[in-house]
Amino acid sequence: MTSVSIAEPPPRPGPGRRLSTFFFRHPRVRLWTLLALPVLWLGVVYIGSLLVLLLSAFWTADPFTAKLVHEFTLDNFRRVIETPVYRDVAFRTIRMAALVTLACAVLAFPLAYYMARIASTRTRNLLVVAVLMPLWGSYLVKAYAWRTILSGEGAINWALGPFGVSFNGFSNTGLWLVFTYLWLPFMVLPIYAGLERIPQSLLEASSDLGGRSVRTFFRVTLPLVFPAVVAGSIFTFSLTLGDYIAPTLISSDQFIGTVIYREYGTALPFAAAYAMVPIVVIVAYLLVARKLKAFESL
Repeated sequence: MTSVSIAEPPPRPGPGRRLSTFFFRHPRVRLWTLLALPVLWLGVVYIGSLLVLLLSAFWTADPFTAKLVHEFTLDNFRRVIETPVYRDVAFRTIRMAALVTLACAVLAFPLAYYMARIASTRTRNLLVVAVLMPLWGSYLVKAYAWRTILSGEGAINWALGPFGVSFNGFSNTGLWLVFTYLWLPFMVLPIYAGLERIPQSLLEASSDLGGRSVRTFFRVTLPLVFPAVVAGSIFTFSLTLGDYIAPTLISSDQFIGTVIYREYGTALPFAAAYAMVPIVVIVAYLLVARKLKAFESL
């Protein structure tokens, strides 16, 4: 007699294998499972906090106890719009953000161009590290270091002393220098990335067609890298618009951030209403940047 061998059934897949098979067969479920936690964080923590801020702007505060009174009112927004001092503070802050953005673009473009198009690989790597190194330091340490540099006995006045010139560092000009230093890396890196993505063949084609270096720069390089410049300006403009530490340390003038910080403890609804000013400005700025295709360079 011959014995007939019966094949054993394959082992039953474990829970992990069944789960991976399920996600493989349902790619949409896999995608939403991966995005669930970050979307929940964005929706609850970020957007939720903004909604609470917007809601509190329609309330009022008791003048004696500073407690919130949950009564709908538009007085906070009316005060922001109708009070000249708050309009001046808003315009001063927007002007400072624009000047800082312009200065960062002027300083960052030659450096980024050298890094992307001229420097050797070793030099390029060293320059990238040099650009990133200020970001490793504490913001507060850098702000206080600039406060020392801009003081009456600081490095700037020491250098200008032999020429009989003095510089009032604790002013809007000094604050402009501080902001330009702080946010310059955020402009250099997007421009560098934008320049590095320009194919060399386009520049060679322009040269073959008789275009000189200056003409090639304005007709080929600058239009292609302009979205990257706008992308970098998003960082420099928004960071300047909402900062309150550097203005407190360097300048005696009020800015949007310092007003919000001052009013937060005693008049939270008004501080929330005034915080809508940079939000509206940034949203408008982002819409313009989107028209200029800046997000393609991020």
